[in-house]
Amino acid sequence: MLDFVRNNRRLMLLLLLVLVFPSFVFFGVESYSRFMDSSHDAAKVDGRTITVQEVDNVVRDQTERMRQMLGSNYDPRMFEGAAARQSVLDQLILQRVVADATAKKNLTVSNEQLRQAIESIPAIAQLRGPDGKFDEKAYIQLLAQQGMTPEQLDARMRFELATQQLGGAVGTTAFVPKSLLDRLIAIRDQQRDVQAMLIKPADFTSKVTADAAALKAYYESHQSAYTTPEQAKVEYVVLSGDAMAASQTVTPEELKSFYDSNAQRFRTEEQRRASHILITVPKDAKDADRKAAKDKAEKLLEDVRKHPETFADVAKKNSQDPGSAEKGGDLGFMGRGALVKPFEDAMYALKDGQISDLVETDYGYHIIKLTGIKPAATQPLDEVRPELEAELKKQLASKAYTEQADAFGNTVYEQSDSLKPAADKFKLTIQTADNVTRQPNPALGKDNPLNNDKVLKALFSDDTIKNKRNTEAIQVGPTTLVAARIVDYRPATARKFEDVEAQVRQAYVAQQAAELARKDGEAKLEALKKADSANGFGSTLTVSRAKADNLSPKAVDAIMRADATKLPSVVGVDLGADGYAIYRITKVSTPAEANAGQRQADAQQLSQLAGQTELAAYYESLKAQAKVKILHPAKAEDLAPASEAAAH
Repeated sequence: MLDFVRNNRRLMLLLLLVLVFPSFVFFGVESYSRFMDSSHDAAKVDGRTITVQEVDNVVRDQTERMRQMLGSNYDPRMFEGAAARQSVLDQLILQRVVADATAKKNLTVSNEQLRQAIESIPAIAQLRGPDGKFDEKAYIQLLAQQGMTPEQLDARMRFELATQQLGGAVGTTAFVPKSLLDRLIAIRDQQRDVQAMLIKPADFTSKVTADAAALKAYYESHQSAYTTPEQAKVEYVVLSGDAMAASQTVTPEELKSFYDSNAQRFRTEEQRRASHILITVPKDAKDADRKAAKDKAEKLLEDVRKHPETFADVAKKNSQDPGSAEKGGDLGFMGRGALVKPFEDAMYALKDGQISDLVETDYGYHIIKLTGIKPAATQPLDEVRPELEAELKKQLASKAYTEQADAFGNTVYEQSDSLKPAADKFKLTIQTADNVTRQPNPALGKDNPLNNDKVLKALFSDDTIKNKRNTEAIQVGPTTLVAARIVDYRPATARKFEDVEAQVRQAYVAQQAAELARKDGEAKLEALKKADSANGFGSTLTVSRAKADNLSPKAVDAIMRADATKLPSVVGVDLGADGYAIYRITKVSTPAEANAGQRQADAQQLSQLAGQTELAAYYESLKAQAKVKILHPAKAEDLAPASEAAAH
């Protein structure tokens, strides 16, 4: 059927036109579009949809951020699988539900709360100058680099703070009663003295009879363990934006033109360094107080003009600017717009080393000394050449990738019996790998596209295996497409009993010896319960939930769960291939009560856990009220096709 479609594409298009056109006539274009679009809905929250495309966009944004953060340590299997998509869908549903609940409860935040939250963001907090003035121009530029305006950030932060109120009202009210806290701490810190007796499978191997019939029966019941998995020899080609960037050639003319159009980025405006002495005056100060402050400032001005070299010492002793006084009044280098206008105008009117007259601002009276000038400068092309070349190559590669992505996908589909046409057309190298299975192979390297779940699923599809056709162009990264095909396929085969008889014998004997050890251990355990004896046990160990003393988690759990109301008591643990262990508990003790600080930390941690549990339950109740419906469960293969991804 697939061959017929491929070989009669024009006929199939005409047939589809005949079938689809009446649908528009009978149902109308609008209703038909709604019908088709519904197939792209991932979920509904209170009747409003979350589309598959929304999920795709968030997945791509998150994977790209992780790729940039982790660099060579990035592993796509951790962030691009079905579990990651489901997590994103759950996140979008929760955001929608919480947003609705926030709006219904009319939760909001004050302008002061909003301002404090925004200014606490580290990148924004750095925009406040030494004199305490906020650099509005730099703030707008910073947001513009992120594709936002101040109004958009205000709206986003206001909404996030409001939704946090919703969670905080539930999560922060949880508490753990004192009696429960005491009990939990006692259970956690309880210690038990134990002696161990280990019954080892090795002591029973000589008692195992491994006749031919038993071995054959074991082989038949564990045949999957003796099967060579299906394997394939694979060819693949990679269309990579990163590779394109590395191979791009930039002419001197292109680089000069790019530099000229971006010259403003490399220009540094004139900056000036100044020190000042501030005598503060409140805005509502009385005339007498204002005059006294001015008189003091004029006296200091007279002193520093007579002895300019004492300016720093005078500032340390007399300046009332807490941010600069201890530094001798030094404000560092700054450009225009960083300071209040009267101060800035006076500073830019000075020559290097000159001291100003009194300058009055809303803060009080300033005495300014200009201590340095950095003239405006533009970095020459030679200094920024590597940076610009890399950026220009990346831009050219991105454009080339976008132009080639559709054509690449069409080529590997239309000429599906070979990757050579695509390799020749796009100047790609056909790479090969052998012994490829349905599971990722660490030996290939974690960045190898044949370790991508989407590629492996397409590669081992029935059509690809049977007809050895190319896979579709599969997007494995923001600017990376892969197409692969199977050259040689070897199905899974069961190895003959004769070829694996030695392995079967070893596994059978180990299993039977472990079973005999378990039975012997259980018999000894029952005997010890009837008549206690310390014979056969080792030295005493002190075990707690926080201190395993090299015991397995299973053993520690059994020891701490055992009934210790009457001592000594015994408990048995089946350790599988390691045998059977019996533990004799001889003492139970609780350490002295933790200090007040530790106890408070424990209470806080348990309260947080209780709060998280209550908050999760609250969110689930909101989901139930919102009538959440999953229409399209998230799957790894739901990512948009290569052509669509390239378009975005």
